[in-house]
Amino acid sequence: MLRTSISADVIYLSDAEWARIAPLLPPQRPRIGRPAHDHRRIVSGILWVQRTGGPWRQMPIRYGRWTTVASRYHRWKKAGVWQRVQAALHGNRSSTEEVQHEFRTR
Repeated sequence: MLRTSISADVIYLSDAEWARIAPLLPPQRPRIGRPAHDHRRIVSGILWVQRTGGPWRQMPIRYGRWTTVASRYHRWKKAGVWQRVQAALHGNRSSTEEVQHEFRTR
């Protein structure tokens, strides 16, 4: 079950939750060229949209630019990464339940 701390619409993963999902994510890009965006911050932004039902454009800037977070979500969803993350956060529910839990794209 997802246990995030929520305070004034702020969502952060606990260290235990992050430890479960970090290995499921693609490797961070090396810090050359444009700065890489931290996966943990991006995941928190995705969860903010999912939890609040708010549109990407209204996501608080503390999670990064909404275009970056939305782009990462869509890439991870297409590659099956996001489904694995949800399964890890929600106690490995069946894939049918994961699809039913998926939020609509904004």
